[in-house]
Amino acid sequence: MEYNLLRFQQPTLNHHYKSTERGHVYQESNIKYVVKAVSKPSFDYEPPTSNSKNMLESIKNFLAAFYWFCYPYTMVGRTLSTISACLIAVEKSSDISPLFFIGLLQALVPYTFLDVYINGVNQLSDLEIDKINKPHLPLASGQLSFTTGFIIAALSLILSFWLSWIIGSWPLIWSIVSCFTLWTAYSINVPFLRWKRHPLLAAMCIFLSFTIISPVTFFLHMQTFVFKRPVVFPRSLVFLIVFMSFYSVGIALFKDIPDIEGDKKFGIHSFSARFGQKQVFWICVWGFETAFGVALLAGATSSCLWIKIATGLGHAALASILWYQAKYVDLTSKASVRSFYMLIWKLLFTSYFLIPLIR
Repeated sequence: MEYNLLRFQQPTLNHHYKSTERGHVYQESNIKYVVKAVSKPSFDYEPPTSNSKNMLESIKNFLAAFYWFCYPYTMVGRTLSTISACLIAVEKSSDISPLFFIGLLQALVPYTFLDVYINGVNQLSDLEIDKINKPHLPLASGQLSFTTGFIIAALSLILSFWLSWIIGSWPLIWSIVSCFTLWTAYSINVPFLRWKRHPLLAAMCIFLSFTIISPVTFFLHMQTFVFKRPVVFPRSLVFLIVFMSFYSVGIALFKDIPDIEGDKKFGIHSFSARFGQKQVFWICVWGFETAFGVALLAGATSSCLWIKIATGLGHAALASILWYQAKYVDLTSKASVRSFYMLIWKLLFTSYFLIPLIR
């Protein structure tokens, strides 16, 4: 309520002057004052909604940045390779039990955190290079700060080691420690390390991780720790190692093809920087095709007819898709090269489902 003091002069006011020696004196009489209360509309308080919207938007942006910080396609590949290696330990249908899935989770969860660390430390070490080669990544684009990235990577590493120790599987612990050592040496820029600057050492890291450490340790984890069986090396595991020998080398060489500009500027002597993108590209393609050829032959030697058909036709189809798409890659376009690189991973993902069938 707001009060206004209004003065109203009545029409019957009497005014008169009287004369004195001091002058004229004005006298006013019959003056009335009326107080009038005037009501004005009140405004109720409305809580702002912008704060909650901003908070939700911030959370959404952080999760999107974290998603790309983790390199999701490598994590999917790691997950499928783990499942594939664990399935090799399955000898009969009754092995697919709650015990199997518990053992699978025991392998997947610590390695998921390790993957976050591996991808994170690589981006932290390559921050300036990624501003040229991969400006869309969260650290290079500024979506995540360096400090935030460091904290995420450090916490992920701690969780990975802690979980593997709590689980108590020695094949799993050995795998975590080995991959941590290799990929840290691959990425961080300290004397005698930063192995990615040297093409042979870089290829060795990828080869050992993809071909030896991951499949062998995941299989041994399931075989010895979960199923409590003696150590054996079945035909499927040997085939997986041979297959990944060719495929991992192809990935190791191919991943640097779109990054040649930044690598040259920062003194990373990749094979693409040394020998040219086109030559390395076709070496990689032949490596992938060789891997699929090995898979086709391994499936053909199986004693089971349906396995021969499934693995043979499956890997033949994958090889055909790869060859067809390779002919249309524009090496001068980063988008075209990266699209083909993602195709390489998708074909590998599919092959992970076919490999355990070979017995």
